[in-house]
Amino acid sequence: MADEIKKTAEGASAPAEQKYDIVLDLLKQNGFIDDDGAAELLERQKESGGKPIRELVVDEGLMEEDDLLGILAGYQGCEIVDLKNMTLDTDVVQSIPTSVARMYNVLPVARDDTSITLATANLVDPRVSDELSFVLTKEVRFVMARKDDVAERIAQYYGDESQSVSDMLAQLGSGLESDESLKASGDDITKLEGAAQNSAVIRFVNLVLYQGVVDRASDIHIEPFEHSFKIRYRVDGALYEMKAPDVSMAPAIISRVKIMSGLNIAERRIPQDGRIAINVAGRPVDLRVSCLPTAHGESVVMRILDQSATSLDLENVGLPEDVYEQITMDIEKPNGIFIVTGPTGSGKTTTLYSILRRINQIDTKLLTAEEPVEYNVDGIVQVPIDAQVGNTFAKVLRAFLRQDPDVMMIGEIRDLETAEIAVQAALTGHFVYSTLHTNDAAGAVMRLVDMNVAPYLLSSTLEAVLGQRLVRTCCVDCKQPYEPDDETLDRIEMQREQIGGRPFYFGKGCKTCNGTGYKGRKGVFEYLRISDPLRELINNKAPTLVIREKARELGMRTMREDGIRNILDGYTTVDEVLRYT
Repeated sequence: MADEIKKTAEGASAPAEQKYDIVLDLLKQNGFIDDDGAAELLERQKESGGKPIRELVVDEGLMEEDDLLGILAGYQGCEIVDLKNMTLDTDVVQSIPTSVARMYNVLPVARDDTSITLATANLVDPRVSDELSFVLTKEVRFVMARKDDVAERIAQYYGDESQSVSDMLAQLGSGLESDESLKASGDDITKLEGAAQNSAVIRFVNLVLYQGVVDRASDIHIEPFEHSFKIRYRVDGALYEMKAPDVSMAPAIISRVKIMSGLNIAERRIPQDGRIAINVAGRPVDLRVSCLPTAHGESVVMRILDQSATSLDLENVGLPEDVYEQITMDIEKPNGIFIVTGPTGSGKTTTLYSILRRINQIDTKLLTAEEPVEYNVDGIVQVPIDAQVGNTFAKVLRAFLRQDPDVMMIGEIRDLETAEIAVQAALTGHFVYSTLHTNDAAGAVMRLVDMNVAPYLLSSTLEAVLGQRLVRTCCVDCKQPYEPDDETLDRIEMQREQIGGRPFYFGKGCKTCNGTGYKGRKGVFEYLRISDPLRELINNKAPTLVIREKARELGMRTMREDGIRNILDGYTTVDEVLRYT
């Protein structure tokens, strides 16, 4: 085994930084791999989009799962059980709430008056063990089992996931409302703290987070109003409301979230930002938490950063083939500025990181300045911006220039000072990546000119602008073809002969897509390469419309045109393309 991985690692360079991974460390300690093998596994992990090392070694046949379980169980100090052939007592299995089993990915296999034994496929963090012990009010012991066996038994005993989660939320919500001790006043900090630490509140908040990850939500909104309390998820760009407890429960639930994210529950007059790092169903998830004081309490928004669900490979961004080829050529240039533009939530950062991962080599120094850092990538030096302590984009960028970089990524160009430093960096032999909030690629050029960047400097440093939006895609389980009428064609300014008899599609709505007709999102793009004719227009301060039309004349496909291509290919609907382009 060690030799096999060692051979595949020959000639591979170790990343500049290696993020600590307990499974990788255990494989090294037990002699299964050496340092070269560990470097190769980390490289494969990057290529796979962040797949856990534990899954990687098993899926690629580098190690039998039972052998790996033996190592994990030895470290955890517990036994291994064969769940597939194990007879389980239904009363024992039902002795923990379904929400706990699904959230922590555990299955009860034995219990007595004071303790309960849980089967798990993962190493258990001591904090998780303490939390489970608190929630279940028993001493908790663990045994290890195969990952698929745990998942199958949980599904067998706790029912269909999509139905049970909603039911569990409703049941927990009703249970919270009936418990008068949890309805603490927002002015009584002691009672509020006690309510936030109640096991029912902990289970409810954990289940809200679990539901968000299961539904692939990008954000969770917790909002108290005068007479109501709302919990909403943003899935594929649209908000969906779930059943929430009574408004009297809002202070306890919001306080629980604040405690989890390390915020001050006594401070409700100013905005606060925090972070939660948790394991959901066996995989690590980061949540960025924002608390905002309102007239009726604090509004909380949690941004879910599930890196295991996000691929940072440029091939998987969804770029059209011609745009992909142009970008892969342009990012090899030694210096210049590359801008990605679009509204908040359009995938700009994901696209930029996919590009950075493509050029992240041992011989290239990469620095990023972001607010906040959204993806952690080995080999890239990442600096969080914090204006409250004076760590602004401009200040960090000046420091970057003294760090001998080859490539710099700026989270966003917001002002003239930042723009000028970016231009100066490009002029002195660096490649600079950044984002702007404009409606289209051509608009980004004039936005920089409007910031008072000298046109002759911009024209000599700007290499390309990628405009992008995310549109929802039709659910593959319920999408139906139809022949568009003349009114529909007029809306997208097409003639019937242009569609060549191809059908359009829409989603009828089904269980898979929660009745919306949409499942997932896809990018639509326009790529503006700055050629000599366009540099001349920039020098002359030509308006956005003139630059856009010249770019189309030179071969650029607009976002609307790329959206129509996606309609004809059956990926999305007319309404989505008209809404976002």
